[in-house]
Amino acid sequence: NVETAFFWLEESRVVNTCFAATEPTVGLEMKVEGASRKLYMADTGLLISHAFTESSIKVDELYRKLLHNKLESNMGMLVENLIAQMLRSSGHKLYFYSSYSKTEAADRMEVDFLIQKPSVTSRHNIHPVEVKSRARYTLTSIGRFVRKYENQLAEPIVLHTGDVKVENGVIYLPLYMGGLL
Repeated sequence: NVETAFFWLEESRVVNTCFAATEPTVGLEMKVEGASRKLYMADTGLLISHAFTESSIKVDELYRKLLHNKLESNMGMLVENLIAQMLRSSGHKLYFYSSYSKTEAADRMEVDFLIQKPSVTSRHNIHPVEVKSRARYTLTSIGRFVRKYENQLAEPIVLHTGDVKVENGVIYLPLYMGGLL
């Protein structure tokens, strides 16, 4: 039983907990699937320092290599953690969506974050948010998610390494704008 440990980590502000929502509706708290959650470090710099402690690379060299994308590491995990930190500091509670099926490929999807619009309307209140750390990527999961829940969703948002654009009903924003959602 790790429920108590998760509670104390969240309360001490060491981690940001992201809860699995079973459906993208207003009142995401009521749609939380209790057993599934993701934990993000509340301080991405601390995460990087802890993740590379066994390395013989000096800290300033480590950060330089990370900033210039010259270090073989899971940049997706680090960037997703950074966006989680930005969203929490902007006042959002963190939710994600995940669905897995052994038989139906169309039912396999994961959306990094679900963000409620600032003003609630009769429908289309939840923005699905995908985080992409590389210049080349696909949007398979978010496409499946939008098709499944199109009547409940506001515009999908992709936080990526490129510029601002709107294409095929998807809003693309640079990563640094994650804290402005």
